[in-house]
Amino acid sequence: MNSTHEVDVVVVGAGQAGLAAAHHLRRTGFEPDRDFVVLDHSPGPGGAWQFRWPSLTYGKVHGMHALPGMELTGADPARPSADVIGEYFAEYERMFDLRVRRPVDVRAVREGPGGRLLVETSKDVWSTRALISATGTWDRPFWPRYPGQETFRGRQLHTAQYAGPREFAGQRVIVVGGGASGTQHLMELAPYAAATTWVTRRPPVFREGPFDEYAGRAAVALVEERVRRGLPPRSVVSVTGLPLNDAVRQALRDGVLDRRPMFARITPDGVEWRDGQRLAADVILWATGFRAALDHLAPLRLREAGGGIRVEGTRTVADPRVHLVGYGPSASTVGANRAGRAAVRDIRRLLAGEPAVAA
Repeated sequence: MNSTHEVDVVVVGAGQAGLAAAHHLRRTGFEPDRDFVVLDHSPGPGGAWQFRWPSLTYGKVHGMHALPGMELTGADPARPSADVIGEYFAEYERMFDLRVRRPVDVRAVREGPGGRLLVETSKDVWSTRALISATGTWDRPFWPRYPGQETFRGRQLHTAQYAGPREFAGQRVIVVGGGASGTQHLMELAPYAAATTWVTRRPPVFREGPFDEYAGRAAVALVEERVRRGLPPRSVVSVTGLPLNDAVRQALRDGVLDRRPMFARITPDGVEWRDGQRLAADVILWATGFRAALDHLAPLRLREAGGGIRVEGTRTVADPRVHLVGYGPSASTVGANRAGRAAVRDIRRLLAGEPAVAA
């Protein structure tokens, strides 16, 4: 039998959102291992960044903001982002003595005795007065379904499985998805693949100027209304537009980023549009994003009829003990920092028996 430990707060996940929340817990007087614990299922520091493909260098990262209290300076833009950010997160954990426990899989969060929550993991059970769920999206890649998909004789893979462009040498590749990952894949694949085709549901929108904190806050505001209504959130990145830098401009001039509308079906040899046009392909690369990884919260029945979890600030409306950080409006790196601070402020009020403050 797993042993049960009592703390005031359990933080699930040690990516940007989880570390930001842990930092604010530490800063406001909570002691790790005594008052709170951070559980992470990844093998090492770095959150989802540690799983990014090697050719995604730090210089290509879309809007990475520093964690609270420690800037990321002097990083070589030519190094893989997995290495740069993994080392940064590791140093952050050491500097603030966050004592992240890993690898620990959180399997379920249930109602416990005495108004507490029980967090069941692969190792122990934690009894807690409040929960910060910061599990992100990397573990739930989204695969759209299209007629004929199972008949395709080539290879299908998701961004989460992409390891770099060289393995696609000499192949005809269709990249599906209008986000930053899709454009990065296309630009990397162009020198190696026999042909690339970009397919998206909506015409891409390119954004001039830097993705600074002001732009990040504006993007967060556009997502908040959906989670207030209990609808599944759109990603923050989906509303920011695609960064228009020198490499993207060159790719547009070269035709690498010539976009075609979404196909209607998949054939054994490729894809087909509604007007009967067909395109042969060896690979379909789904750069179609991710969904929130929240299965561990299913026993608490937090989902609304619209399919999402209704949230005020970071607090779930159905259960004020549970906070979602890195969900919906806080899914960007700048949003995660702000949400971690807000969640801790709200939890301190909860533990003190004070009424919650409207977001």
